[in-house]
Amino acid sequence: MVSSAWKQEAELKLQNIAKDFGLPISVELYTSIAVLLITLFIFVIVARFAFKKRKSDTILLTGLSGSGKTALFYQLRDGTIHKGSVTSMEANVDRFILHSDSIKQGRTKPVRMVDFPGHMKLRAKLDEFLIQAGGIIFLVDAADFMPNVRSVAEYLYDILSKALIVKYKIPVLIVANKMDKVTAHSIDFIRKQLEKEIDKLCVTRTGISDADMTSEVLIRKEGEPFKFTHCLNKVTVTEASVTTAQLADVYQFIREQIGS
Repeated sequence: MVSSAWKQEAELKLQNIAKDFGLPISVELYTSIAVLLITLFIFVIVARFAFKKRKSDTILLTGLSGSGKTALFYQLRDGTIHKGSVTSMEANVDRFILHSDSIKQGRTKPVRMVDFPGHMKLRAKLDEFLIQAGGIIFLVDAADFMPNVRSVAEYLYDILSKALIVKYKIPVLIVANKMDKVTAHSIDFIRKQLEKEIDKLCVTRTGISDADMTSEVLIRKEGEPFKFTHCLNKVTVTEASVTTAQLADVYQFIREQIGS
C-alpha cells in the first residue's frame, strides 16, 4: 500500500512538471520513470545498510610471530613492553583504557584489545575474532622483512580478501614495526613489496574454483596491478617502534575506531 501511494504521488508530480514545461503527457512513460526512481531509492537504502561500517570497540592485533604484537599490547595497556614475555598459543584479550589516556582529565573510553598469536596453526581460529573487530592492526617486522615478505603478504591477503572484512569495511592499519633498527626498511618500500606480492596472489587465486572461494572477495581492480587503495575498506600503512613507544599513528587509529 505504501509503495503504491508513492508511485501515484510520483506520477502526479511528474505530470505536473510536464505541464509546467509544456511537455507531452504519457501515463506509461511517467509510470516507468516513477517505478525506476522508487527502485533506485530502495536500492540505495539497501546498499547503505548492507555495506555500512560496523561499530565495535574491539581492536585486533595480528601479524607473523615476532612482529611485536604482544609487546605492543603491553605498551598500549601498561606503558611498558614487558621484556621476557614468551610467545603465546592463545589469544591475549583484555579491556582497558589506553595507557597514554589514563592520565588525561575527563571521560575516556576503554578498548577491548585482542592480541592474536601469529603461529600458522592457529589461523583457523582467526575468524572468530575478525567478526568481532572494529579495526585491525597488522604488524610487520621492518627489520627482518624481506625473508618473510611472502608469508606476510599471504597472511595479509587472507585478511583483506575475507567477505566479512569487505562487507563491514573494517579498517586495517599496517604497522611497519622496529623502525628504530638500522636494518629496518622504509614504509614506502614495505608497502610496494606487499602490493607486489599480493598482486601475485590475486592472479593465483583467480584460478581457484568458486567453490573454494566462498568466503573470499577479489580485491584487485581488473586489468590493474594491486594497490591497497583498491580495497573497499580503508587500508593504511604507517611506521612505528614499539620499544621506543613511537606509536602516534597507532593511538590515533585506535581512538578513531572506539570514538575516544
